[in-house]
Amino acid sequence: MHASRDGGPALFRLVRHWARQWGPDVVERFAAGAPPAWTVPNLFVIQAIDGATGDEVTVADVARQLGIDRSVASRMAAEATRDGFVVRSTSTRDARRAVLTLTEAAKEFLDASRAHQRQAFEGLVGHWPAEDRERFAGYLSRLADEVLG
Repeated sequence: MHASRDGGPALFRLVRHWARQWGPDVVERFAAGAPPAWTVPNLFVIQAIDGATGDEVTVADVARQLGIDRSVASRMAAEATRDGFVVRSTSTRDARRAVLTLTEAAKEFLDASRAHQRQAFEGLVGHWPAEDRERFAGYLSRLADEVLG
């Protein structure tokens, strides 16, 4: 297979690149000028709650979305609650379960994060023809949906 068409190695090169981009020093730069509570763990919880299906999102849903242990998800959700991004309430179906909902502050953080993500995408492929950018964005979305649900 021609190297430029070999998707496996290219994918893993990108994964390594993005893993380095999310190192602690880069995360601090991303948050520069933002409220101190705009942390990556809080963003992960917000994204998990936002992406969960169903009318009642629980800690178990967050754990499933993030691929982490329920106890870790519970601690992360508690921090996001303390920081004003999540409201915990009692389930209307089962009084033993806590339901997690996003606050307006969480929605603001999520919007800012999505704007940052769009800028990052444009920074990488903004010089490509519009048709190629749209096609690539569609393929990325399709892959994310298939892999992550």
